Amino acid sequence: MQLRDAVEADAGRLAALTDSPRDVMRNLVHDRTVRVAEQDDEIVGFVSFDARERTVHVTQLEGDADVYQPLLDEPIGFARSEGMSVELLAVDTEPDLQSAATDAGFEEVGPGPNFEGEPTTRYRLDP
Repeated sequence: MQLRDAVEADAGRLAALTDSPRDVMRNLVHDRTVRVAEQDDEIVGFVSFDARERTVHVTQLEGDADVYQPLLDEPIGFARSEGMSVELLAVDTEPDLQSAATDAGFEEVGPGPNFEGEPTTRYRLDP
């Protein structure tokens, strides 16, 4: 598996992974840091994140559970190099994401906002 920066041409595959419109994913590539995981020249997952107020916020993590860990290493590495914390929200019905977060060293810090009617849990890592 190889990790690389997303480019606009990836928007179609990102849209397929998220069941989102292509334009939304194109905007994501332009507005956030987006890293994709490729295997055999196919995108199998991605992570998007941005940095605000001394915290790196993971805004989206998509793909099979086996790519979560290397993808989470991207915002964590950025946060470490900048002396920042990392936060992510996990929908409570996504145990694979919750497990990946705790395996990466994140701690559960309480409930997050509802996302599309689903409760979330907030996770934080202070590297």
